[in-house]
Amino acid sequence: MVGHKGIEILKLDNIHTFYGKSHIIQGASLFIQERECISLLGRNGAGKTTTLRSIMGLNPPLDGKIFFKGREISGEKPFEISRKGIGYVPQGRRIFATLTVVENLNLALQKKAEKGKWNIDTVFDAFPNLAKRKNHRGNQLSGGEQQMLAIARSMMGNPELLLIDEPTEGLAPLIIEAVVKIIQGIKKDGTTIFLVEQNLDSTYQITDRYYILLQGLIVWHGSKEEFRKNPELNGKYLGV
Repeated sequence: MVGHKGIEILKLDNIHTFYGKSHIIQGASLFIQERECISLLGRNGAGKTTTLRSIMGLNPPLDGKIFFKGREISGEKPFEISRKGIGYVPQGRRIFATLTVVENLNLALQKKAEKGKWNIDTVFDAFPNLAKRKNHRGNQLSGGEQQMLAIARSMMGNPELLLIDEPTEGLAPLIIEAVVKIIQGIKKDGTTIFLVEQNLDSTYQITDRYYILLQGLIVWHGSKEEFRKNPELNGKYLGV
């Protein structure tokens, strides 16, 4: 149960993360290789969002280690982790509602990343809907457009690894299709993706390997083919 051959870009080694006194992540370990996409699955409350927040330093683990490109990043501040090349698209989008699309994007531009592929022009090429609405404020966009803006904003930092939390949540089927195509394009361009997503059909189009989280522990790990050959996993670990 291993991914395709590649260089390990991210490794979580037995991390334990708490919210107050609640022990949310209870010794989770996983890895992701360059240019692949892994999906982290689990029921609501399993700790998926907390895993992403642990990586970004927003909820740093109290025990265990996190490595990015072979160097430990546990305990570093979120802005330091971001500058190292990790982008984060949080659940709920969290764009700036009173700023225009262009202003939202410019805020995310990092000096170090200015020479990378992603800039205002390439973002608008990849997200034509946003180009048409570039002078609209965040609160004037549809839910799908807000999600696209959240992803586009993260790409302005030219990340090597992109963490995406529930990108299709609350979106209509046609919009989900558009968002999935955008994520496919980002992966094809060489960005590594760590996806948290409840919509299994969407994950099949992007994912190389799956991890399943149950009460803060990784209880299963395998390729997309292995996952699809085991329909009982859905009922055992993912069903309501």
